[in-house]
Amino acid sequence: MTANAERSLCTADGRAPGASGAAQSPRLATVFELNIVSDTICPWCFVGKRRIDRAIEELAAEGLAATTRWLPFELNPQMPAAGMDRRVYRSAKFGTWERSQALDAQVAVEGAREGIVFRHDLMERTPNTRASHRLIWLAGELGGATVQNRVVEGLFSAYFCEGRNVGEAGVLAEIGLAAGLPVEPIAALLAGDDGLAQVLQHEAWAASAGIQGVPSVRAGDLFLFSGALRTPLIVKALRKVALANRAAAVVREGEAGTDARA
Repeated sequence: MTANAERSLCTADGRAPGASGAAQSPRLATVFELNIVSDTICPWCFVGKRRIDRAIEELAAEGLAATTRWLPFELNPQMPAAGMDRRVYRSAKFGTWERSQALDAQVAVEGAREGIVFRHDLMERTPNTRASHRLIWLAGELGGATVQNRVVEGLFSAYFCEGRNVGEAGVLAEIGLAAGLPVEPIAALLAGDDGLAQVLQHEAWAASAGIQGVPSVRAGDLFLFSGALRTPLIVKALRKVALANRAAAVVREGEAGTDARA
């Protein structure tokens, strides 16, 4: 496995910018929320999700709890609403179809390590992902982290494992219903512009934060790492900041107790 594969992420122009596996500050609580910036057609985001999920499970055994919040990033913000033929689009983006296939093969190897069977042969179109991000937003609003995580998993699986077009309203509705969202809010979202302002706001925040590739993982505004790091590295990064903040919380409690006795 190459160093690039170890920290691979998706960028708008297909290049892999530098990434860091180290946390930059210990300002996290023992229970904390991870903000994961991703796109629903980024294969490394799918691989990264599986690894983050496993890291959270491992940390839970240590009493370090984390939840996830998925935030939008559009790799192809100018993509037509109907999407584009995948072969045509990726051949233009990466120079040749053969280069695109080589990149697909690389991520397929890493995906297999996480139980993902990428079916690039079934993927006919590169979709516009804005509506899928709005569905993710809706899931977070109505169902919190658990339902949102189901929707994200459903979108990734539909596109990468089944070759379904996650830019189509019917596909999005099925994914939302399967995750447990009510029919009426899904229908309203797909028929109107619910969540659009919020998605655009989050994308503007990502741009202002200098995020150029995904996945990018933060705790609040605190950068943790970018790229589909291997699970042990994710565990290490999350444990470091969580334990540091646990110690800080103990100190604060002690100081509060001293003040109360004064």
